[in-house]
Amino acid sequence: MPKEGSSMPATTQTAPQAGSPAARSVRSPFGKYWALDPDMTFLNHGSYGVCPLPVREAQDRYRALMEQEPVRWFMSLLERHMDISRARLSELLRCPPECIGFLPNATVAISTILHSIDWRPGDEILVNDHEYMSVINELNRLGHRRGVRAVMPALPFPVRSSDQILGAILSGVTPRTRLVIISHITSPTAMVLPVEQIVSALRQRGIMTLVDGAHAPGCIPVDIQAIGCTYYVATLHKWLCTPKGAGFMYAHPSTHGALRPLALSSRGHQPHPTRPLYLRDFDYLGTDDYSPIACVPDAIEFWSNVVPGGLAEVMRRNHEMAVEARGLLCSVLGQVPACPDSMLPTMATIPLPPLPERYRNAPTVYGDPLQDRLVNEHRIQVPVWTSDLFGLRFLRISSQIYNTLDEYRYLAEVLRRELEREQR
Repeated sequence: MPKEGSSMPATTQTAPQAGSPAARSVRSPFGKYWALDPDMTFLNHGSYGVCPLPVREAQDRYRALMEQEPVRWFMSLLERHMDISRARLSELLRCPPECIGFLPNATVAISTILHSIDWRPGDEILVNDHEYMSVINELNRLGHRRGVRAVMPALPFPVRSSDQILGAILSGVTPRTRLVIISHITSPTAMVLPVEQIVSALRQRGIMTLVDGAHAPGCIPVDIQAIGCTYYVATLHKWLCTPKGAGFMYAHPSTHGALRPLALSSRGHQPHPTRPLYLRDFDYLGTDDYSPIACVPDAIEFWSNVVPGGLAEVMRRNHEMAVEARGLLCSVLGQVPACPDSMLPTMATIPLPPLPERYRNAPTVYGDPLQDRLVNEHRIQVPVWTSDLFGLRFLRISSQIYNTLDEYRYLAEVLRRELEREQR
């Protein structure tokens, strides 16, 4: 793949009129690598990711190999591809390859870990109010089944420094705390949390830690060994841009004996002559399409070649764009940034006025009438929601290399008009 120039894609100095065709046609030259809808201003890479065309082509090749001779694929080639993907991923994330188990996504990985621990009634799991809702749902189910109690300290928001985050989490620790779950990047509020400091403080107290890194690989540098957590989980189809269905868990070697998949495959009773139980179990979970995981090296290679400097340069550019786009939106909407620039990844959350009462029972496709209008009337895809846990209403932008600042200028002008419309 040819490398692009090292300068940021040029953008115009003034925003096209909101709703005009010109506003939607402003594109980055890097957009050629993605098959996004040309009529949509897509500012929501963070929710599901978008797989670039070269990686999709690689997936087609793996699928063809599988369908050409499925028995050979599942009984001979699959383990080899798992090992190749594990080796490349471990280099990127700085952890031993034998500690990586592949799973479809971070949600399944967290559930797998939670159900592998020998809980006692009254044990506490500490999780904060900025965690992803699927984690809260799983903890509620675990509490009903096993008598485990979820403790949820509130994180300060807006926040002035990462030290406030550390203090808030440690304030919830009690003698019954056995596990703390923390996001590397919070999903609802798009903040990078100080996981190294948090994990270090908890390790000194003898408490296990599970870092939910769903948004982290490909978004910010990740060094699992430096973090020192018991478990680290992530989804790779978001910012690393694999096909959907590639996730993983890192588990400290001391936990491998207790970790089993939620469903055991037909091979679950058979010792493997050359593979430990942990890899045997998680390399084959049953008949499925493992091509997203086989594509991990291809996704890493894509990012190595898209610009000089590779993935590190892409992450730097995307972070700078997120900072600038947040500043633009806050200025137009009269909002104050909710966290320091240093805590931003390649996303940013902008607080919005509460949803007016007359809209609260309106049927919506996307969960908030404002997001419906942005999609249907202005062809802008960006998430808007009110937190189930702490009640604030947000808009969250993502910055990927295929975006330009003109797209955020367009969003800012449309938002200004739509929020004025809500208050009439």
